[in-house]
Parts: sequence; C-alpha cells; structure tokens
Amino acid sequence: MKNLVIVESPTKVKTIKKFLGKNYEVMASQGHVRDLPKSQLGVDVDGDFEPKYITIRGKGELLASLRKEAKKADKIYLATDPDREGEAISWHLKAALGEDDKKYQRVTFNEITKNAVKESFKHPRDIDMDLVDAQQTRRILDRIVGYKISPLLWIKVKRGLSAGRVQSAALRLICDREQEINDFIPQEYYTLDATLLVKGKKKPIPASFFGRIGQKLDINDKKALDEVVSAIGKSDFTLLEKKSSTRTKKAPLPFTTSTMQQEASKALNFSLQKTMQVAQQLYEDGRITYLRTDSIRISDEAIAAAKAFVTENYGADYYKAYEVPRKKSGKNIQDAHEAIRPSDLSFSPLAAKAALSRDQLRLYTLIYNRFLASQMQPATYDVITARFTVADYEFRQTESTVSFDGFTRIYTEADDEKDPVYGLSALKEGETLSLDELQEKQHFTQAPPRFTEASLVRTLEELSIGRPSTYSPIITTLLKRHYIGKEGRAIFVTELGDVVNNIMKESFPTIVDLQFTAKMEEDLDEVEEGTREWKTVVREFYPDLASAVEKAETEISKVKIEDEVTDIICEKCGRNMVIKYGPHGKFLACPGFPECRNTKPYLEKIGVNCPKCGKDIVLRKTKKGRAFYGCEDYPDCDFMSWQRPVKKPCPRCKGFMVYKGKKLACADPACGYTENVSSED
Repeated sequence: MKNLVIVESPTKVKTIKKFLGKNYEVMASQGHVRDLPKSQLGVDVDGDFEPKYITIRGKGELLASLRKEAKKADKIYLATDPDREGEAISWHLKAALGEDDKKYQRVTFNEITKNAVKESFKHPRDIDMDLVDAQQTRRILDRIVGYKISPLLWIKVKRGLSAGRVQSAALRLICDREQEINDFIPQEYYTLDATLLVKGKKKPIPASFFGRIGQKLDINDKKALDEVVSAIGKSDFTLLEKKSSTRTKKAPLPFTTSTMQQEASKALNFSLQKTMQVAQQLYEDGRITYLRTDSIRISDEAIAAAKAFVTENYGADYYKAYEVPRKKSGKNIQDAHEAIRPSDLSFSPLAAKAALSRDQLRLYTLIYNRFLASQMQPATYDVITARFTVADYEFRQTESTVSFDGFTRIYTEADDEKDPVYGLSALKEGETLSLDELQEKQHFTQAPPRFTEASLVRTLEELSIGRPSTYSPIITTLLKRHYIGKEGRAIFVTELGDVVNNIMKESFPTIVDLQFTAKMEEDLDEVEEGTREWKTVVREFYPDLASAVEKAETEISKVKIEDEVTDIICEKCGRNMVIKYGPHGKFLACPGFPECRNTKPYLEKIGVNCPKCGKDIVLRKTKKGRAFYGCEDYPDCDFMSWQRPVKKPCPRCKGFMVYKGKKLACADPACGYTENVSSED
C-alpha cells in the first residue's frame, strides 16, 4: 500500500520518513493551509456565524503538490500537532485535498521518537470535531472582536491599532498594575538587627528584632525605634529558647508551557518568544516532548525510565514514585498531552553538548534536570530557631542545614538562595551573648513591581486567561503595537497603550473584564469536551458586542490629535513645526512632508518649574516610549521624575510634590507628607 503522511513542519519530514520506511511518503503542510480572509470579516453574522475559509495566499502550489500525492495514496495520515490547532489544521487539509473520507486517518504523537511515532500509527483515529470546533470558536470570536473593534480604534485614535479578546484583557492587567504603582504612597518602617558575640568565639551571630517577648511588634517610626534602642542600651542578650524542627521541600513538577517560559525567563533571561522558538527546535529534533501543554502527566514508560536512571546514577534513596497532583477546581488540564520532558534520558546535557547550539543546550538542560528532579525525593532540612531576649524585647534567628539533598542534587530554581549557617546548634538555652552592634535601617514599603514577561504569564495562567500557546503571541502583539514597552525585564505601558485601554474599558467593558475572559476559556473547554455546541457560544457573545460597537461609534470622541502648529521653526526649511501623534505619543514634524522630513521630540511643558534650576519641566519619553518628567535644560540639568510634579511645594520639607493617584505626595519618601488633591492642584 502507498501511504501519505502530512505533518506541519518540514523539519519533521526526514526523521518521520526514516521511522516509517519506504511505503510512506511524508510531506509538510507548513502550518495552516486555509484561514478566514484578511480582507473581510469572513464570518456570516446573519447566516448563523458560518465561517468562510479560503486558501492562504502562497499555499496554492503546496496544496497542488499535496493533492497530487493524495490521489496516488491508498491511505492519508494526518499527523499534525497534538492540540486544538493541529486538529483544526488536519480538518482543513482534509477539506482542501478532497478525496474519499475513508482514506483519511488522524495520528498524534507527543514526542518524535521511533517508538512513539510507530505506536501512534498502530492506533489511528478519526478527526476529533470537538477539538476542531473549540479552535474554530476561538478563531471566530477573535476575528469578530478584532474586525469589529480595530477599525473603530483606527478612526478614533490612529491607523494600525488592534484590539483582541485576550490581548485587550492582558493590556488591562498591565495598565491596572501601572495605576497601582502610580497611586502607591510609601509607608515608613524600620528594622533593627543585632550582632551578637558568643564568649570565646569570633564568628558573630546576627539576630533580627521580633517585638515584645512572645508578641510581634512592628517599628513604624523613628520615635518607636529610639525607644527600643534606648531600652536595650549595651545590655547582654540571653538565649531564651532554641527549638529544633525539620523542613521538607518538595520536588518541583515537570514543566508545562507556562512554567517553562517563566523559569527560562528567570534562569536564562530568555524572552517568551525565544523560549518557544528554541523549544520548537528541540521538539522537532526529537529531543523533547510536545511543547504546548498545560498537563503535568507523565507516561508510564517515561516514569519507568526515570526510576531506572535515578536509581542507577544516584541510588534508590533518591527516587520517589511520581504522583500527579489533583487538578485545580474548574481548571481543564489537557491530559491527552504530557508535561514537557526529554524524549531520551540517555541523551544527557553532557552528551548533548556536541549536538545542540548554545541556546538549545541551555534550555534542554533546564528541561532535562527539571524532569529528573520531579521524579526524586524531597530535600529535607534541619531547622533551628533561636529566641534571644534583652530588656523586654525579643530578637530571633533561624538557620537551616541540609540533612538530605534529594532533588536539589541536580536542580535548583533560579530564585533559590543558599541558607547561611550561624552556629546556632552550639548555643545552650540560658546562655548569655554580648551585644557587638545594633544596625538601624529606615525602609519604605514598595509599590507592587511592574510585570515581567514571566510574572505576566504566571498571572494570566492563574486567572485562566488564554492558553499556553497564546501567551507568547499576546505579549509579542502588545509590544508590536507599541501598547507596552520593556526596560530591562520590566514591562510598562506607553501613552498609546493607556489611550487604547481606556477606550476598551469605557466602551467594551466585557471584552476587558478578566472574569468574563476566563469564563470564555471555560466555554471553549466545554466545546472541546463535547458538552457545548460551538455556535451557541458565538450566538451568546455577538449581540452585546455588536450593540457596544454601534454605541461606541457615536459616543467615543476622537483621540487622534490634529496637527497643532507650534512656534518652533524647522531648521531645514523654515516652516513652523507641528505636533503629530505616533506610536510613542507626540512628536514634532515639519508640515512640509514629504519634501521635508525633519522630526524631533516634542517637549510638552506642564507649567511647573524645575526644582533644581528653575526652568520649565517638560513631559519626555524614554527611547522605549515610557513617559517621565524632566528639565527642558537636559543634559545640563538632570532633574527627572516618573510622577507628574505640581507647583505647590511640600509644606513639611519644602521639596517638590507629585501626583499619587488622588493624593499629592512629597517626592522624598523620607519626608512622607501627603494630602488630598484640591480643585486648585
């Protein structure tokens, strides 16, 4: 018999053909072959939301060659990726190629190894239409949102903008965090640490202030700190109690897509996009299992291989039978997949050095060690907690020592720190220690940190917004549209992103409602499980969106700023330059475009004088589009502030004040003065 096998990626073709032999012709679809047309909505909203699929531009020749081979074949095996998207690609291929339905069979494999591939061909099945419908629903919902709202943004703000069902919810998360940071007012507090000396020993023992004996006490101002310091004086400390206990640290779970993205960001400084690109290469080369998964299941074969490997290389004491934790309530886990793991444990990172590129090796090592660690015993620690007393106060110190290293023998997470040892075990209760030094430190509470790619993915996953395969495209799109920018790892909102988010919140609150977006993912899961009809989901969604779009068309005012003439003369042609609005906000441009293409940054005065030199403070932008306030005389004057300064000086320290949400706050956190914003401010 002559068999045709169609996979997605050309890089799989040679490997799979080698596994299957001469009776199998293997070809690649190179992703989707059909999609909704770009030039129109492509969904018949009056015809019960029937989609209109067309051949993707540039795929005609490829489809012709696939059709030619399909006619010759006795059997056609659709071996696209094992997820919703892959199932939909198989369905589109079947529709595009024609041929008798009886010819087609669907095969899936979680890893590109000889055993996995050959086994999958022993158990072919029909296309799972529930999976296809779940993908269709997502695609149609996203198309309707994008094609109904994006043109509105083009009219009201500027061309080239876009809105998306999950994209806009993610943007709201980032904007809400930015607002939290801007509104945050630091609170003063103090810490007090003591360095204690044991008679006859040189190594000091640090201890931290806890409070009154047996009662936690926070030090919130200098007066309270001075009272404690005064009461302690130069007094000796006494070891009131030394308590021993044990602590267990469980082995981490093997990687899912999101946990791999997070750890690669922290440990390797990889962007989400880079992590997925490198993981795709490893998967297609047969080095790891499928990379788009939210399952932590491991096959029996892989568990057996891990048991043999751990027992042989580290000893039976290090192995622990793997148990899949319970599913979170309401969370759908795609158990058809496995967690991400190496395909072959004999291909160790040491053996991989010669076969993989540097980036591939780094990510492979992370995946390899994480998987092995997940099949190992927890690490255990001996913990000693010491309570020291002086006057009526208590200081404490804790130290941990490893009693059994367990999984940490091969794997530690990027943010794990080694616990210091102070020698608490040698101390005896009732023992006196002399005070060497007290260290007083003033602190201020910190605003919540800006999202990084890793923390944003973690939050999206916790809120059930999007799916593993969507996290990287979401962030890439937001960056591409200049709605967000990055400084180092931190993500910030641009002025443009803020404008779009405000429009979405005011006119399309459902789209950016986080609970609604999460509920929509549950609806898609129900479609996948076959408990809900896909058109029902679309029918319920569309009327509210259509009505909101109609209302917004008349109610939203244009945000696009008309060219405003300034008194700044273009040094190239002598015209008065105008203010234009670009991806990063305002800029100055010559109105003589295209004859004169002169542009320069727009320095918007805010009506406040620089506290350093007295000149005007202007609104500036970083290279990546984040707004800040600086002196117009930069670089001669280096004044800058992330928050908008006001004219009114601080009544307490005479420094400058800034807006913090609905309050004015002194820019110097050590001063801490705040007041409500009045109508004059």
